[in-house]
Amino acid sequence: MDTQSIKNRFGIIGNAPALNHALNVAAQVANTDLSVLIVGESGVGKEAFSQIIHALSARKHNPFIAVNCGAIPEGTIDSELFGHEKGAFTGAVDSRKGYFETVNGGTIFLDEIGEMPLGTQARLLRVLETGEFIRVGSSKVQKTDVRVIAATNRELLEFTQKGKFREDLYYRLSTVPIRVPALRDRKEDIPLLFRKFAVDFAERYKSPPVQLEEDARTLLINYPWPGNVRELKNIAEQISVLSTDKNINVYELKRFLPDQPNNRLPMLIGNGQSANNPEFNSEREILYKLFFDMKKDVTELKKMFVEILQNPGEAAAAAAYTKESLLRDYPSPVEYASPATALPSPSSYMQPLQPASSPTVLMPHPHDDIHEHEEVEESLNIMDKEKELILKALKKHKGKRKDAAADLGISERTLYRKLKEYDISE
Repeated sequence: MDTQSIKNRFGIIGNAPALNHALNVAAQVANTDLSVLIVGESGVGKEAFSQIIHALSARKHNPFIAVNCGAIPEGTIDSELFGHEKGAFTGAVDSRKGYFETVNGGTIFLDEIGEMPLGTQARLLRVLETGEFIRVGSSKVQKTDVRVIAATNRELLEFTQKGKFREDLYYRLSTVPIRVPALRDRKEDIPLLFRKFAVDFAERYKSPPVQLEEDARTLLINYPWPGNVRELKNIAEQISVLSTDKNINVYELKRFLPDQPNNRLPMLIGNGQSANNPEFNSEREILYKLFFDMKKDVTELKKMFVEILQNPGEAAAAAAYTKESLLRDYPSPVEYASPATALPSPSSYMQPLQPASSPTVLMPHPHDDIHEHEEVEESLNIMDKEKELILKALKKHKGKRKDAAADLGISERTLYRKLKEYDISE
């Protein structure tokens, strides 16, 4: 089946070269039993590709099931996928078949495969290599004939280097990789998709379809679409329902497009790492890094003050240097104060010490060891700080994981994974 026939059959809109290439690969691999790894950002339509592969394969009359690995708790995912025996765990009042048993002969789509726990990854690898699995709480080996299609919005190869994903499973899954392009990489398809969605919603809500003026069309094409096709579809539905004027200009369209965050953080942090680097993919981690850098600057100022106390003759030169650094790196406090409450300028703090008018400064004894009292700089490692926060949260909530996870702003499953990762025993 050619690319255009696939588009017509499955309702695929677009003519971008990257999209056409992905569809060609899906069509070529469909009639085999090879494992497929679909890679792409959230909202690009990875599940649609899994359905295309299944529908064009010899298994098309057998079951197809889509499983979101990130939505199943870590403690129950083995039971969901491979089944369990009666009494295998608390609440197992009866035996239960898993997905690999019920979909025998068909296709299973494992979405968000990067969220799968390491223990379950080992079980999945055995299924892929030998077609064998064991129910939870059983010792009987069972056989299954299931084709596995996996999908992820993460870079699994980087996960393997960090020990978060099995390398052997990665290469076993990615026998045939398919990369679905992001919407911003297929700008020529954006007007076509919007028109299709607008017509569909007009039929659903029995209203005239909206039309974009030229300036609105330009804005729509140049918008970055972080949510990809899913976000475009939501915007089209909002406009179809809420807009009174069916001819949409740029000002009307701006009402529906989310404001892009005005990121005031530096683009590069640390030793030239990008803010988009997976090591700093959390806004909280970026803030932690900035706070720790500020603390480091304060520590350096403390050290400088100690050196001035040790060498009083160099105090004036150090003061001049400190004044110049402050004026260069930080705005003057006067800029943030009203005329009535203006703070003194930095120069007023940098005058040489006057015995008659300044507080007495206690100089250290020549034989005192200043460095014995020097503050030891704390570790700036993000993982150390994350472990420290987890320990504090568990102590605060007396070991209750659910309350600790809520306080930390993460899911209970993520907290459980972090406890294992940092080898924290409650």
